[in-house]
Amino acid sequence: MAKVGIIMGSDSDLPIMREAIEILEGFDIETEVDIVSAHRTPEKLFDYATNAHKRGIKVIIAGAGGAAHLPGMVASMSPLPVIGVPVKSRNSIDGWDSVLSILQMPGGVPVATVALDGAKNAGILAAQIIGSSDQCVLDKIIFYKESLKSKVLQASAKLKK
Repeated sequence: MAKVGIIMGSDSDLPIMREAIEILEGFDIETEVDIVSAHRTPEKLFDYATNAHKRGIKVIIAGAGGAAHLPGMVASMSPLPVIGVPVKSRNSIDGWDSVLSILQMPGGVPVATVALDGAKNAGILAAQIIGSSDQCVLDKIIFYKESLKSKVLQASAKLKK
């Protein structure tokens, strides 16, 4: 079974990153969650990034605030797709520092970047990546997307009454 690694720079990021965990649980995708600080535990970062694929992880979601180097550093060392979640932390400048740190990666080191505090979308994107080669996950994503459509149509009908 495919697994998604979810890492964050500190435990203060967990309330945001929990949205990725929950959406992946809804798709029955196993997660491995940890705290890996690019600045405070560089050795752990190196070990995580270079060995995640050996543990069956297929996608890494990395959330970070402030300077937000975690997603880019992981992407520089891992063969796996990395999805960055910029987190608006207490030491952040309105979150833009985190967004730009994750978004503005040099050529050759891609990080798929979601919106500020957009961990839910990171989870959905990870599921879609896995679903591209796993029919069971793909079917769940199709059902999820149809349910989104259904909610909008119901709200529209209710509004018109």
